[in-house]
Amino acid sequence: MGPVVMIGTVTRAWVDEPGVVRLPGGGSVRGRRLGDAAVPADFALVLAAGPAPSWPHRRVRWSDFWVPRDTADALDALHEARRRAAAGERVEVACGGGVGRTGTALAALAVLDGLTPDDAVAWVRREYHPRAVETPWQRRWLRRVR
Repeated sequence: MGPVVMIGTVTRAWVDEPGVVRLPGGGSVRGRRLGDAAVPADFALVLAAGPAPSWPHRRVRWSDFWVPRDTADALDALHEARRRAAAGERVEVACGGGVGRTGTALAALAVLDGLTPDDAVAWVRREYHPRAVETPWQRRWLRRVR
């Protein structure tokens, strides 16, 4: 079932949180808009400038509608997020709008789990958001994920 969180007096499993997807290889990750209120995670991968969550996080420089400025840093952060999610931690990925960069990062996690880049785009659009991975260069960048 995964980690359980308390919301007031209500107990809810992490996998039931809004925006949480189960990765193809196991583990669950929440995608969201950075500015939205959220139940704390164990680790956040932050893909935008702006307010950082109060829980442990790592920021990757990634401009809206583009790809990460430093692919090696982004891949290192994605591997960390995947490892933590596979270990059962509550992991989230967040950007300004919660769609393009977040969707691309979630698709990258699916590529790390063994999907082809094209299959990962289809997966994230089906499981997370229909407009995830917004640009052709974000789709092309997924080919660099290893």
